[in-house]
Amino acid sequence: MDRKEEVLRKFGRYVTARREKKNQTIQELAMAAGLSSEQLRQIEAGEIDVPLPTIISLSGGLEISPAELLQSLDPD
Repeated sequence: MDRKEEVLRKFGRYVTARREKKNQTIQELAMAAGLSSEQLRQIEAGEIDVPLPTIISLSGGLEISPAELLQSLDPD
């Protein structure tokens, strides 16, 4: 797995964990973030690049700051 795939998967796992912590379904977060459920599924699976506007939308749907969302990418 290359670095890009690793980053996308780590980001996706964090989005999933935050969504589940809020007891949100994929559909609920997708709606709150202005995304399709399929797009959110792909993000959570680490299958697609996530542009900055989408990161901002996701953070709003999760009720966290974009910075907190991006902190998930800090090295372990």
